[in-house]
Amino acid sequence: MSDLLERVTTFRATFARRQAAETTELRGAFTVHDPDFSHSQEHNQLIVDASDADPAALPELATQGLGPRQQYRITVLDGALGERATPVLTAAGYDRDAQLILARETAGCALPEPAAHPVELAELRTAVFRQQLDWGLDEGLARQLTERRTARMRGAEKVLFLAVRTPDGEIAAWADLYLDRTSGLAQLEDLVTAVPHRKQGHGDTLLATGLALAAAAGIPQLFLIADVTDWPREWYSCRGFTELGRSYSFLNR
Repeated sequence: MSDLLERVTTFRATFARRQAAETTELRGAFTVHDPDFSHSQEHNQLIVDASDADPAALPELATQGLGPRQQYRITVLDGALGERATPVLTAAGYDRDAQLILARETAGCALPEPAAHPVELAELRTAVFRQQLDWGLDEGLARQLTERRTARMRGAEKVLFLAVRTPDGEIAAWADLYLDRTSGLAQLEDLVTAVPHRKQGHGDTLLATGLALAAAAGIPQLFLIADVTDWPREWYSCRGFTELGRSYSFLNR
């Protein structure tokens, strides 16, 4: 594991612990739990942050740490362990998603014109909630996935919600930006453009703004997570991001 990938892995584990309402430390792993966002898998899951954890023990660790749930999510941060765990967890009834960890340097990045701007959750709430409904989620789940940003605000030294507005002031696109000078890392997360405003360059505006703000904060590297099978991986590659490694998430059927 490269030094940068190791720092990213540590950052991700630390972020999960800091935003969690409750954590349970287990052998080679820990669970995060938040009763206010009980339907958010991000906030109720087993996270495996050791490279030598026993794959066969992971389903039991998830049950032990989370208690009864309809579904259990297991995130394995170490790519090699995730590969070893795949046949074991597949046999136990879990489906696997692979995530690419992409990163690039922030040196020389300047604010675009126009730039995205930080907004309060109160300003962002309507746009995010509407998009969740447009994706077909029921109202209760959409509400939780919108409001869980209040928990994310605890995750890093500085958490910003960036937004791009239309000329009439409507929020057209948004992303989370996590800035952490101690680790020398920034993360851009949940970059979304609302369906009516796509193909207008808003994603580029958000990405360029995030890189510039990280550079201005003295943070040399920005990373993000992309689904290995989805089109954004190529989009990010064309914008200077390179692959550091992979992590894996497993969800039981």
